[in-house]
Amino acid sequence: MKIEGVAFPAVLALALVACAHDAKPPQNATTQNQSVTSPPKTAGRNGVSMSDALRNICGIANTGAAPKFEFDSILLTPTDRNELEQLAKCMTTGPLSGKNVALVGRADPRGEAEYNMNLGATRADAVRHYLAQLGVAGSRLTTTSRGALDAQGHDDATWAVDRRVDLTYAGR
Repeated sequence: MKIEGVAFPAVLALALVACAHDAKPPQNATTQNQSVTSPPKTAGRNGVSMSDALRNICGIANTGAAPKFEFDSILLTPTDRNELEQLAKCMTTGPLSGKNVALVGRADPRGEAEYNMNLGATRADAVRHYLAQLGVAGSRLTTTSRGALDAQGHDDATWAVDRRVDLTYAGR
């Protein structure tokens, strides 16, 4: 079918592009590999919250940076990558060799519940993917999402703390 000399599929494609809304899905680490290792928009922020047990077992110092991702982002900061590199070394050749770690993705309370649950899962997957790139077997990393279920924030500063991935020791 043609509409004034233009093929219908072309018109349909243009209509779909024109009707697209501004809400974009979070970047997916599996489709956009660079999103896991690209530099963040704001340096000095940390999206990984490592448990004290993991830090003690692996001898990883607590940087004191509040864990946070940028809004609607899965980008890992240099601090995140540094801590994850230390954890990967601990899991491949150190005290956590053969042990498992749980990754729980989280989001701030803004947005739909399903979207936040997916965003938390995508953040946890980004951390899992990065650890796998560093030699940690994926089977030793479990990922879940709490989305915004446990979010405590009420303004920009406290919502930022809700946007993180918690890493905990999960045993054998």
